[in-house]
Amino acid sequence: MSIALILLVIAVIFITRSIKVVPQQNAWVVERLGKYHATLAPGLNFLVPFIDRVAYKHGLKEIPLDVPSQVCITRDNTQLQVDGVLYFQVTDPMRASYGASNYIVAITQLAQTTLRSVIGKLELDKTFEERDLINAKVVEAIDEAALNWGVKVLRYEIKDLTPPAEILRSMQAQITAEREKRAVIATSEGKRQEEINLAEGQKQAAIAKSEGEKQAAINNAQGQAAAITEVANATAVALARVGTAIRQPGGSDAVQLKVAELAVAAYSKLALEANTTLVVPSNMTEVATLVSSAMKMVQVQQRNDG
Repeated sequence: MSIALILLVIAVIFITRSIKVVPQQNAWVVERLGKYHATLAPGLNFLVPFIDRVAYKHGLKEIPLDVPSQVCITRDNTQLQVDGVLYFQVTDPMRASYGASNYIVAITQLAQTTLRSVIGKLELDKTFEERDLINAKVVEAIDEAALNWGVKVLRYEIKDLTPPAEILRSMQAQITAEREKRAVIATSEGKRQEEINLAEGQKQAAIAKSEGEKQAAINNAQGQAAAITEVANATAVALARVGTAIRQPGGSDAVQLKVAELAVAAYSKLALEANTTLVVPSNMTEVATLVSSAMKMVQVQQRNDG
């Protein structure tokens, strides 16, 4: 009974040491008699008991590594408190086992030294603007060295950049001054544009007014010209009719009568006006003479028309 129990225990030991089940996204490094032998893939694997042993176990998932905060000095001799997160993945379990005694510590130290070197080449203002450049430089430097450690560095992200308190105060004052400057410039630009718009409006109004006055003057002139033309045409028509009437039998007598009536009406009008002294001709034959002269002018005009 005891021998059977011993044999059962030995069998269990042999089975447990020879059968290994590797989880998904894991890789186990096996040594045979102290020397690297194989890398076990996920699933069921068999080993030689007491000869093979699992020396290292590595996870193949992406691993976030918190890089401790450190003080970096910029190109313009300003201290910055910087911390970040590094993301890496084991790609070669054998190199990860034998390439470095502790690849996590090696990556962390290299990330810190590379970060100090990159920030030391930049001025303070540029460190806030060039975060992507800093991250890319750190990844490039670490990834090149990490190949020998069986590790692939995927990315690095700066979590925080903290300058000293006095630098923060001066930066805040600078930002406030810059905002006030932009506000003043915006206000002045607004006033300038307003004045330009007002001047442009006044200019357009003056042009419109002058155009209106010009058009009005042209219209008035055209109206006056048309009126003068109409009066002249009417006068010409009237004179033509008078001339035609004079040529008719008894027309000359009618003209003499009309001229005499106009002369008498003129004398009457002068007599009715206040403060007017009227000198009546002593000889009324002078009126007849006036009528005769008018008739001669009419006859001359008729000959000219004929």
